Amino acid sequence: MAESYLIPAAPLVVEEEIKRSRFISLLFHCTSENDMKLALTNCRRDYPGANHYCYAFVAGAPDDLVAIGSSDDGEPAGSAGRPMLASLQGANIGEIGAIVIRYFGGTKLGVGGLVRAYSSGIKQGLLSLQTELKLLRYPAKLICDYHQLKDVEYFLDRCEAVILDRVFTDKVMLHFAIAKGYRQQLQQELATLSQGKMTLTLDD
Repeated sequence: MAESYLIPAAPLVVEEEIKRSRFISLLFHCTSENDMKLALTNCRRDYPGANHYCYAFVAGAPDDLVAIGSSDDGEPAGSAGRPMLASLQGANIGEIGAIVIRYFGGTKLGVGGLVRAYSSGIKQGLLSLQTELKLLRYPAKLICDYHQLKDVEYFLDRCEAVILDRVFTDKVMLHFAIAKGYRQQLQQELATLSQGKMTLTLDD
C-alpha cells in the first residue's frame, strides 16, 4: 500500500451545455459516504429543480475498492454513476467526490451520449484540480521530561507528525501520528537528545 497519495486541495466546478441540457460537475474532497450525502444536500439547495444529481466517490486511497460508491439518480443504469466513478479511479487521486447536476434540455442523448456527457466535466475538472499530498500517519507515543518538551515538539514538527494529545504527570506523554518514512529520523533525533534514554513506541 502506498504511504502517500494526492487528494483534492480545493473544490472545483465545471459547467457545460450539451444538446441544450445543462451539466454542472463538482469535484471536492470526500472522506466518507456521509461527506457525499452532505454534499448532495448542499447541491440540491444550491441548484434546485434539477432533473438528476448523479454522483461517484472514492473515499480512501486511489486504489481503494471498498470505500467507493456511485449513483445514476434516475438516468438509465450504468450511464452516469459508473462512468463518473471510472473517471475518478483513473485519476490516481484519493478522497475525491464528484456530483454532476443535470437540467434536462428536452433532447435525449442515449446511453452512449449520457456516458460521454457525465464523464466530460469530470475529465476536464481533473486536469485543473488543485491537489495536495496526504501522508498516511500511524499512531505512536513517547515520554519525555518537561525541559525536553520544546525540543521534542520541534522534532515532531520537522517530521510532519500530528500531535493528538499531551498527558502531564511527573513527565509528559505525547500521543501523535507519524508517517512511516519519518520514524527512523525521529528515533535518531530523540536518541541524540536524551543520550539514548528516550524511545518512540509505535501503536501499530
